[in-house]
Amino acid sequence: MSVSRRRFLATSAAAGTLGGSAPLVAGLGSVSQGQAVLPADTVKLRPEIEPLVQLIENTDRSRLMQVVGERIRGGLSYREVLTALLLAGVRNVQPRPSVGFKFHAVLVVNSAHIASLAAPEQDRWLPILWALDEFKSSQARDVQEGNWTMSPVDESGVPSSENLRDTFRESMKNWDVQLADVSAAGVARHLGAGEALELFSAYAARDFRSIGHKPIFLANAWRTLQTIGWQHSEPVLRSLAYAMLNHNGEPNPSQSDLAADRSWRVNQELQLQVREDWELGRIDDGAVSELVSLLHAGSPEDASRCVVEQLNSGVSFRSIYDGLHLAAGELLMRQAGIVSLHASTTTNALHFLFDHSASPSTRLALLLQNASFLPQFRDAMKNRGAVNEAGIHDLKALDKNASVSLESIFSDVGKVRQRAGEQVLTWLENGNSISSLTNAARRLVFLKGNDSHDYKFSSAVLEDCMKLSPQHRNRFMAASSWMLQGSSFPTNSLVDQIREALG
Repeated sequence: MSVSRRRFLATSAAAGTLGGSAPLVAGLGSVSQGQAVLPADTVKLRPEIEPLVQLIENTDRSRLMQVVGERIRGGLSYREVLTALLLAGVRNVQPRPSVGFKFHAVLVVNSAHIASLAAPEQDRWLPILWALDEFKSSQARDVQEGNWTMSPVDESGVPSSENLRDTFRESMKNWDVQLADVSAAGVARHLGAGEALELFSAYAARDFRSIGHKPIFLANAWRTLQTIGWQHSEPVLRSLAYAMLNHNGEPNPSQSDLAADRSWRVNQELQLQVREDWELGRIDDGAVSELVSLLHAGSPEDASRCVVEQLNSGVSFRSIYDGLHLAAGELLMRQAGIVSLHASTTTNALHFLFDHSASPSTRLALLLQNASFLPQFRDAMKNRGAVNEAGIHDLKALDKNASVSLESIFSDVGKVRQRAGEQVLTWLENGNSISSLTNAARRLVFLKGNDSHDYKFSSAVLEDCMKLSPQHRNRFMAASSWMLQGSSFPTNSLVDQIREALG
């Protein structure tokens, strides 16, 4: 049977048993690691992880929680499950026709991992087990769409270590899928994680296709590899290169003037106008307000020109990122939905890549593209319905004497969004702990989340709130509440299977 994605979480009391202290459901038989013979035209993974990946691939969705639960009870580690989850996704789910939809089974892995890290120890299996079920849903959809599977790399085409960097750059510039595939394999074999991130970061944000999922995939995949080990990077980087060259059936972007690529071309020129020492600057709250105001209605080019002017006037990139995060939060207030949600998750990914790139040129390109993307998200929202004129700086706290509690906040979240945001702002400005608020938000994702975006969004904004300057953090969290999970939402019921599997 097909198990709904909602069948995942229940009460925190039930979650407390997930560490494996309780006995398994009686009667579960053993499951051979060699359940299926791997087809010759399928890429093979490292021998220590291949059997577990095949187990996940070939176990029916209705039984997966029980089968994996038995393995966990027998000593299967969290890291092994995380590794197999990512590798099963990149081997079985095609990032076509868009880097999204069914491919969220891959995109959500690091978000689930971040949620696990932030959870109490007894709850840390919950997000990963949920993501396993999500993979089975995406795997089934991929089968319906043609049953794509990653093939072995063309060994004869893998470039030598001497030519590797130039070959990779050539493949990206020319949007050459075949050359990019063998080059990505070479990057995994010959270069370290830092240089690989540098190479991919230079191209991850050059186009506005798939509403930001290309930089999201790069940031999340690289972060997961830091946990599971670089030895597993080759199939991941091959999937990443394939995803980054997706252009939706349009003509080759290197030979065309397509709308999705124009901000990149504009920003490549604008980048030459920025002062050499732009990484040095002052914190400037006035510049934050100026940027948020411009992003409310300005064009992509207006946005990047504003950033160039601010950098040249001595404003710190930290203040510019404060403005970008606040502007992304404002989009949630203007139309809470899937497009504005991606404005936040994309800004999270681009900020991460910015922070981890060693190249000033790449960092500046990412910053300018982030500014240009936000008006494109705003304009894309218009295809989903009315976009209101709400402003994040117009959000007001309630009277200081108003009674606000975590219970009242999350009772309103998702139902009365304006009042929930006002309560969040009041709660934080009254000196209450931001960690108590974020912990409650995470617990509700475990209990109520039923979609990959619930994990992607919450992991992104709860991480980003601590990156913002303290004077802007409260307002950002208030705006982010527009898309968090509320206490009145239905409880996800996948936990029933987890209970059966783990007692």
